[in-house]
Amino acid sequence: MDKSPAVAVSPIPTSRKAAARVALVDLKNPALALLTECFRQFGVETKTMNGDAVARLQKEKFEACVVKMSPAAQAVMESARTSASNSRIILFAIGGTAQEAMRYSKYGINAIFHEPLERPSVLKLVRATQPLVLHELRRYVRIPVITEIALTTNDNRKVTATSIEISCGGMSMRTTQDIASGQSVEISFSLLTLPKAHVRGTVTWKNPGNKAFGIRFDATDERRLKIKEWIDAYIEG
Repeated sequence: MDKSPAVAVSPIPTSRKAAARVALVDLKNPALALLTECFRQFGVETKTMNGDAVARLQKEKFEACVVKMSPAAQAVMESARTSASNSRIILFAIGGTAQEAMRYSKYGINAIFHEPLERPSVLKLVRATQPLVLHELRRYVRIPVITEIALTTNDNRKVTATSIEISCGGMSMRTTQDIASGQSVEISFSLLTLPKAHVRGTVTWKNPGNKAFGIRFDATDERRLKIKEWIDAYIEG
C-alpha cells in the first residue's frame, strides 16, 4: 500500500462487460474521476453514491465499496457488513493510516488508498485486489485486510502489529518493533466473524525498509484450521 513509481498497466478491452460493481461513496472530483477510470481498466463498473449509501448497501449487491475515512464512514461500513448481500464486500478506505483504520477494525477494511491519490499507486492497489473483487480467485488466495495483531515471541516479548494480508498458510504484517527472521511466535487477532484466532508460526521473511514481515503458520497447530474455514467462507460469500 506504499506509494510506488509509475507502472505500465495493460487496460482491459473496453468491449468487455463489467463483471463487478464498486460503490464510490460521497467522493468528489478529481478523486471520483480517477477511481472510476482505474476500476474500469480492470473490468469493474463504478456506481456513485451521494447521501444514499447506507440505504442502497442494504438493498443492492456490490462487490466492493470505497469510502473516505471519516466519522461518517462508520455508518456506511456498518450498513455493508450487516447486509445479507454485502457482508463479504471488499472495503476500501481513502486517507488516513493503518493505525487510524484500527478504529474501524471490526468492519474489516481491506485496503487503503493513501492521499493525495496518485494514478500509479491507485492502479497498483486496484490491480492487486482485482481477483477478490471479480471473484477470480487462485487456489491459495491472499486476502488483504487491516486488523490489529498481538504477537508474543519465544522469549515472551509482546509486540503489536498491523496485518497486511492473510492466507491459509500465513500472514504478512507490519510493526515498528524489531522482529528477527526465523523467530518462533504466537499471534492472536480478530476478523469480522472470526472473534478471536490464536496460532503459532515462524517469521520467514522481513523487509526493513517498510517494517513488513511474514509469518508461516505452524502446520502442526490445529488452530490454524479455524483461519482456513474463515477464508473459505469469506471467498465463497
